[in-house]
Amino acid sequence: MYERHHEPLIPFNAFLKRLLLHAGFAGMVVAGSLLIGILGYHFFEGLGWTDSLLNASMILGGMGPVNTLHTFSGKIFASMYALYSGMAFLVVAGILFTPLFHRILHYFHLDQENEKAKHFRNASGDKSRNR
Repeated sequence: MYERHHEPLIPFNAFLKRLLLHAGFAGMVVAGSLLIGILGYHFFEGLGWTDSLLNASMILGGMGPVNTLHTFSGKIFASMYALYSGMAFLVVAGILFTPLFHRILHYFHLDQENEKAKHFRNASGDKSRNR
């Protein structure tokens, strides 16, 4: 999926397409995580669909629950979902920023390779003049 260190940078349009692909995958992770939260709040705590959506969105967004939890199973689910949401945030951030970090690192690596090649050409040219 990504170009190797000796390959040139992909064109900017292809890079934008890669960003959109990653954003779509991150969106699917967020939608799946939200669905887990909605179902959990609905079935474990007995909240309505709208309140389940609200609570799942707030937890997933890092804000905290809106409704007071009353059942033991609802409280256990909410604590596990909150822990999961923290990890999901990191995963989604990684998915979104990976293409950008890769492009930046690849650019600097190519620049470094060009400097090495330039230095090597100068060094070999100097040796031939000294003979």
